[in-house]
Amino acid sequence: MADREEFVSVINTLKATFPTITTHQRVLLLQQAVQQYGLSADEAGEILKTSGLVVGESVNYFQVLGLSLEEIQGISENDILVSIEDAHKKCYGESLRAGGLPRSDGRSQEQWRTMLNQARDVLIDPQKRVEHIATINTETSHFDDAFPQDGTPNFNQTSMQLAIPEDMMLIPAGEYHGSSIESIGKSQMNTPNHTIYVGPFYMDKHPVTNAQFKAFTDTNPLWRKAKRRNEWNKSKKKMSIFGRYHDGNYLNHWYENNFPIGMENHPVTNVSWYAAMAYAQWAGKRLPSEAEWEKAARGGLIGQQYPWGNTLDHDMAYFGKDVGTTYSVGQYPPNNYGIHDIAGNVWEWCLDEYALNFYATSHKENPIAGANTAEELDDLLSNFRIFSTDRVIRGGTLFTTSEPMPIANRYGCSPLNTTLRIRLLAKRDPTYSTKYAANIGFRCAWDVRLKSK
Repeated sequence: MADREEFVSVINTLKATFPTITTHQRVLLLQQAVQQYGLSADEAGEILKTSGLVVGESVNYFQVLGLSLEEIQGISENDILVSIEDAHKKCYGESLRAGGLPRSDGRSQEQWRTMLNQARDVLIDPQKRVEHIATINTETSHFDDAFPQDGTPNFNQTSMQLAIPEDMMLIPAGEYHGSSIESIGKSQMNTPNHTIYVGPFYMDKHPVTNAQFKAFTDTNPLWRKAKRRNEWNKSKKKMSIFGRYHDGNYLNHWYENNFPIGMENHPVTNVSWYAAMAYAQWAGKRLPSEAEWEKAARGGLIGQQYPWGNTLDHDMAYFGKDVGTTYSVGQYPPNNYGIHDIAGNVWEWCLDEYALNFYATSHKENPIAGANTAEELDDLLSNFRIFSTDRVIRGGTLFTTSEPMPIANRYGCSPLNTTLRIRLLAKRDPTYSTKYAANIGFRCAWDVRLKSK
C-alpha cells in the first residue's frame, strides 16, 4: 500500500471511531503524515479537508467524565485516580444502558464510550494530565506555529509529538462481535458468541520475522539455540534456559544461531511462549491479549469468518496443508486495520492463559485470562518465566488444513511448545497423528494503556 493510501486508511479508521477532532489533534495528524508517510503539509491538509473529519474545540476531559479541576486540587494522587476511575465507570455504565439510543450531541454511544476511555487514559497519567490542564488553560491553537506561512513544518513548536511504533498499526478502541463457526461444531477450538470491548492499542503489521528474532538472540545469548541436541540435554539437567523454557525443538529449522538463507523475512517459527514473551520484553512491547488479537484480526468486520470476508480466497492469505514452508510476511493484502498475515502462515502466541470456556464467563471489557487485576497483569509481564499453565494460540493455518482457519478458532498448548499436534484434527484425518500439524510464531502489541482492570 502506498504511503498516501496508508495515511488515508488511518484517517478513515479514525473517522469511523470518532468523527470530531481538536485543532491540536489535527496538527498531530499532519505531523504524522509528514514524518511517517512522507507527504507534504499541503497534501496532508487536503486529505484531512476532504475526509469529513470535523475539527472542533479542545475537549475538556474533566467535563467529559463529569469532573472539575477544583475537585482534584489539594487531594492525593491516589484519591485523584480513584475519582477518575469511579467517574469513568459511572459514565461508561450509563452509556451501555442507553443501548443504541443516539446522544443529543450527535455522537453514537460507541463514539461516546471511546471518548470516555480517551478521557480516562489521559487523566490517570500524571504527565498527560498536566499537559491536558495546560491545554485547557491556554486554549491556544498550535497550527500556525507548527505550519508557518512558508509551509515548512516546525515540529519543535508543538507541545507533544505523535510517536507511533515502527511497523505497527493503531487499532482503535471499540467493541467487536465474536461468533462461533457453525460448520465446525462445538470443539475446543471455537469461541462462543460474545461481544467484547477492547481499548486502543498498537499491533505489529506482521508476525515477527527470522531477521528480527535473530537480532534478539544476537544480543541475548541465553535465548540462542543450543548447537547440538546433546548440549540441550545437558543444559536441561542444569536447569538452564534451554531446559526450562522450550520442548527441545526450539528454532529447529535454524542452523545453530542462523536462520536458513533467504528466509530473513519469513515469520520465525518453533518458538515457545516463553521465548516470545522474552522477545517482546526486549523489544519494549508485549504479546497481544487474545481479545486484542481477535479485535485486530476482524478489522472492523462483523459476522465474517475471515479477515477479508466469508469467501475462501488464496489471493488473501497463505494457507494449505501441503505448502511445506512459511512465506515472506506482508506479501498478501492487509485487512481493514492494516494487519497482514493474521490468517495463514503460522499460529501466533497470545498473552492469555488458555481457558476452555473463558468467553462464556469473562468480563466484557479488555479481558485477559489469568490476569484479572492490574497487579496480576504486571506480575505476568514481569515474571513470565514462573508461569506454566497452557497459553492461547490463534490464527494458524500452515500445515493444518487445506483451508484457512476462521478468526473464531482458538487453541491452547503448553508454553514450552514450539510446534503443535492437533488431536482434534487427527481424529478426522489420521495423517495428522504422525506429524506436526502447525508451527508456532507470534507478533507483538504495544500499549496505549495496559488493559487489565
